[in-house]
Amino acid sequence: MAHILASDDCCPSVKNILLLDSEGKRVAVKYFSDEWPTNNSKLAFEKALFAKTLRANARMEAEIVMFQDNIIVYKFVQDLHFFVTGGDHENELLLAAVLQGFFDAVTLLLRNNVDKREALENLDLIFLCLDEIVDQGIILETDPSVIAGKVAIHSMDGAAPLAEQTISQALATAREHLTRTLLT
Repeated sequence: MAHILASDDCCPSVKNILLLDSEGKRVAVKYFSDEWPTNNSKLAFEKALFAKTLRANARMEAEIVMFQDNIIVYKFVQDLHFFVTGGDHENELLLAAVLQGFFDAVTLLLRNNVDKREALENLDLIFLCLDEIVDQGIILETDPSVIAGKVAIHSMDGAAPLAEQTISQALATAREHLTRTLLT
């Protein structure tokens, strides 16, 4: 059922979101398409994509490339390479919004210290970001402050579990955590 929804023209979809290091190795990846059925095919795709985009200057602005009948939007920051893949029929601006939302949310959560070491230390936050942005290929959210806020709620270090807090307590805890994150 999810595959039918994701492939339907009514909803924009994403095939994968990749976060690779400066050597093309995985930091965090999430696939939403059956186009790459095995781990080896996924690794081969990542390696080929990394080789194709390695010489690009995607440091300031996102770049767009057509690769293996897919539209790839990507951006490099320090020793991390961010990629969002969509089908050849997808809107490049929407894919770029997903990429920018992912990058900005990670930047917020890592307190502007976006590098491989920090990303690996906060891998749980990065995967929560991916879960908040896309579900089974369907784009849910691109606003980085909303994404970071939802991730902060999931990863809050409050004394009471989320299920035991009232909505106002949970929002206050999330607001406090987000404020602390932005101010430090």
